[in-house]
Amino acid sequence: MPLIHVNTGPTGPVLHDGAGDLALALPGLLRGRGPVILMVHGFKYAPHHATECPHDHIFSLAPERRCFKVRSWPAGLGFGTGAADEGLGIAFGWPARGNIWRAYAEAAKAGAQLAQLITMIRAVCPDRPIHAVAHSLGARVVLSALAHLPKGALRRLILLAGAEFGQRAAAALDTPAGRGVELINITSRENDFYDFLLECLIPAPRRGDRSLGLALPAGPNVLNLQMDHPGTLAVLARLGFAIAPPAARICHWSPYTRPGVFPLYSSLLRRGPDLPLCAFRAALPCVAEPRWSRLLTLPELRLPLPMGRKPSF
Repeated sequence: MPLIHVNTGPTGPVLHDGAGDLALALPGLLRGRGPVILMVHGFKYAPHHATECPHDHIFSLAPERRCFKVRSWPAGLGFGTGAADEGLGIAFGWPARGNIWRAYAEAAKAGAQLAQLITMIRAVCPDRPIHAVAHSLGARVVLSALAHLPKGALRRLILLAGAEFGQRAAAALDTPAGRGVELINITSRENDFYDFLLECLIPAPRRGDRSLGLALPAGPNVLNLQMDHPGTLAVLARLGFAIAPPAARICHWSPYTRPGVFPLYSSLLRRGPDLPLCAFRAALPCVAEPRWSRLLTLPELRLPLPMGRKPSF
């Protein structure tokens, strides 16, 4: 089975379908080869919700709902192919509905249970590589888990438009598990509006702190990828990852809906030794574009040529 669905429970992580004990099921599920890849959703999803259950949508190999925001994460990350080394995908659901303050608080609680799940996996397969991909408030879930884990518990972590403050992320990276993880921070000026809302609605850990879209400093184990930067897209194309340019000025979901992004994420998690972060860092633009730069860019205006004039090249 390449994919299982797990949720937070009353006392710890539980199987989504409720069929059996997760701790008893894991040894059989982990018999194959390949990495374990955890997937963590963001705001407004909740397991078993009538219309917004993540396991029916982004965490399904064949999503039931047709919507521009719904893309199959497991399929995009290489699960369901039948390959012997595709590993195990674990879709992790948590209660992210209600208002932003409630969901932000729940994310930290979910992080403790995600750490429990990772500890259970390591008890069965201590040397198996474990990676994670998280969107929006899911970034807070995974970053919160790091404080409860030992060094080496997570190998690589990809945050997609992460809804968390830079100071809290830096604190998470200054833990034993955080110092051992490689973090790829996927940002976009398309997400500026949502970053700004987080900063307006949630008290920052310190005055002037910003969200992950701007505030996570690069380091030996951190790679910031601004996915709407023309220079970034050009570098990725030269490396073999053709990613579509941004189609909107404001979008919270483009880090996983943009054509071409999942082959990059899958390769970063499955071919880690072949794709060291230092190689990306050396080739990428050094300076991110400023906030609101997408909104402030004027559309190209083509004026009609004067009578009898030809265009020059």
